[in-house]
Amino acid sequence: MAGPEAMPGRWAERYGRLLAASGLDREAILSQALQPSAGECRGLFSLKQCLLQPALLRDQLARDYPQVADARTIRARVSVLHQDLALRVIGPLSLRLFRDGKAPVPDPERIFLAPVTANEAPLSRWFHLPKHPPVEESTFIRELGCLASEWYPVFRKALGVSPGAYWSSIGLGLGAPFSAVWNLAEPRALCELAQGWLEAFGNDTNQFIDWIPAGFGEQRTAIPQRKGCCLKYLLPDGGYCGTCGVYRKERLAAARAQVSHPARSSRPDQWPPGQ
Repeated sequence: MAGPEAMPGRWAERYGRLLAASGLDREAILSQALQPSAGECRGLFSLKQCLLQPALLRDQLARDYPQVADARTIRARVSVLHQDLALRVIGPLSLRLFRDGKAPVPDPERIFLAPVTANEAPLSRWFHLPKHPPVEESTFIRELGCLASEWYPVFRKALGVSPGAYWSSIGLGLGAPFSAVWNLAEPRALCELAQGWLEAFGNDTNQFIDWIPAGFGEQRTAIPQRKGCCLKYLLPDGGYCGTCGVYRKERLAAARAQVSHPARSSRPDQWPPGQ
């Protein structure tokens, strides 16, 4: 795969050209992939508070899921919750950047954990209420790359998220624009551009996720394969992620099912990139 030196910036423009070569409309696809904003939500506490006091998150999860609250299960829930953070916060911001050419940088003070409700999807908890204006592509890459590196020690040492789970989840969020066209754009070119995009952040993201061309019958696709497990399969409401490199057979089965049922949604919060 080409590195960032061989693949300089202007990622949104290059992404647009890649889609155009496959007859795809960048703005239409990314607008469809973006979900409505969180609107009026109640936050229990912010990500910044979690980073300063990791016990807040562990204790909250033990209260939210008292039926299975042993240390191993809490660690799995934290890992899955971190994946949710990447998909629900970093993913939409990446989509906005590729659609508009600029996007806000995640602000830990404005990222909140929502309470569990009866009508809520069980693994979706984080929401972001950006306050600062959007930034240009180069600033987004530099600042988000630094933020991901700053958050890592807390999730790794204090909360027990493995390096593979942490960085591959970050990669899934950053790769949301590519996941939106995983079965639509030319696979090899898509994989090359997606991998170069991850390398541009200057941290370990690209070391723990590989974009690979794959064939299912006559259809060629591009899929992200994680080099680490988020532990979702340990939870009562879990299962195997479609992108998991550890459980490759299950991942490929999910991909074949998606290709066999094109009416299913391929929004970036479903398969792929992470569910």
